[in-house]
This record gives sequence, structure tokens and C-alpha cells, in this order.
Amino acid sequence: MKKVLAGAILAASTLAAPAFAWEGKVVACYDKVWVPATYSYSKELIMASHTEWEWQDGQMVKVWYPAVYKESKHMKSPGHYIARKAACK
Repeated sequence: MKKVLAGAILAASTLAAPAFAWEGKVVACYDKVWVPATYSYSKELIMASHTEWEWQDGQMVKVWYPAVYKESKHMKSPGHYIARKAACK
């Protein structure tokens, strides 16, 4: 029994030795970096700018109203991770 156990330990250590002997060289290092989503914007004219005559404190006043726009936001690409080259630690 001792010979079988010793043989198994010897066989396991000789088969595992090449895995422990590997000494590779680091070629490049990368960090995981989050890239936020990108959006495109468009605007739609709701009401054009105009002037109106109004009564204020008993007199006629010409009042200017600016244009009114509705802004739409569209996602071009969702947020994602990329691998960016970095200094090795």
C-alpha cells in the first residue's frame, strides 16, 4: 500500500511539474474601462417667436415671446466596457 501511495504522489508531482515551471513574459496589460452611453439630440419647433399687443396698466404694450422648442434625446450606443492599454503593475 505504501508503494502504491508513494508511486501516486511521485506521478502526480512529475505531471504537475511542467505547470509550475512555466515562466511566461508579460507582453501587455489592459484595464477594464466603462464608456458611458452616447446620445444625439434633436429639437422640434413647437411655437415660433412672435410679438403680441397686450394691455398692461391701462396702456397698450408690445410684448415679444421667444420660440419654444421640444428637445428629443436618442441613444446612439449604450454604455459598455472596453479594454484600454495600461501600465503593468
